[in-house]
Amino acid sequence: MPRAADLVELVRAPAALSVPGDVVAGAAAAGALDRRTPALAAASVLLYWAGMAANDWADRRLDAVERPERPIPSGRVAPGTALGLAAGLTAAGVALAAAAGGRRAASVAVPLAAAVWGYDLAAKSTAAGPAVMAACRGLDVLLGATGGRVLKAVPAAVTVAAHTWTVTALSRREVTGADAALPLRTLAGTALVVAAATVPTGRARSAGPAMPRRRRGSAGVEVLPALLAGAYAARYGAAQARVVAEPSAARVRAAVGAGITGLPALQGALAARAGAGLLGLAVAAAAPLGRRLARKVSPT
Repeated sequence: MPRAADLVELVRAPAALSVPGDVVAGAAAAGALDRRTPALAAASVLLYWAGMAANDWADRRLDAVERPERPIPSGRVAPGTALGLAAGLTAAGVALAAAAGGRRAASVAVPLAAAVWGYDLAAKSTAAGPAVMAACRGLDVLLGATGGRVLKAVPAAVTVAAHTWTVTALSRREVTGADAALPLRTLAGTALVVAAATVPTGRARSAGPAMPRRRRGSAGVEVLPALLAGAYAARYGAAQARVVAEPSAARVRAAVGAGITGLPALQGALAARAGAGLLGLAVAAAAPLGRRLARKVSPT
């Protein structure tokens, strides 16, 4: 039997801190922050861990060459165990989403699970890989919105999806390194993501906690979302800029890690923009914790 620590490494457990914020941002935008939100966030985490386990199962032969220290090629976790864990986590995630949010949540959780497995088994090594992974994160945001006005959450879903595209595009060069053109493209994408996260939007009425009415800057940008989006941009953008200067595999991996651990700040900005300022701050607080845990268990 594998040790618990090996399974934690297999599913990259600490990286799941970047997941609940998707659901919170979607729920805030749709005016659906209520007692269902924590359960939907937990379902999202289960599906994320399922994707990580399935990813390592699908990559077991490649990892034997490029990352022999990973749990499967090192012999610490059997391939069948990883596959069974991925299947079990998927079933649990979909079931929990359906139990918490009914048919509307299931109608998003099922295609989300299909997209996760589709990425791991088929799309990852193709040109469609970044787009499929982006769709996974976009659907994750919409999962949180299923208890309210889902269309209101589409801009937040697109914003998180765009961020995910940049991280996934970089991740394809974690082993070989990249040319300078790739991080330049992802940096441009990050700039658009930050702009989208700070543009004021009509707020859905929400049952969740919110901040008092916030001051706006001269251009109408709200202060809290701008601060959180700025924190996201400073960390992830700086990491990508270092890849532009030196596109080595090590710097690409560092940028991917910054994109994963920095995502809660972006999610927090989106939640705050929708009026859930306190929750936005709570979500963003996962970013420094994620960075600390990433030193123990790699998120990439």
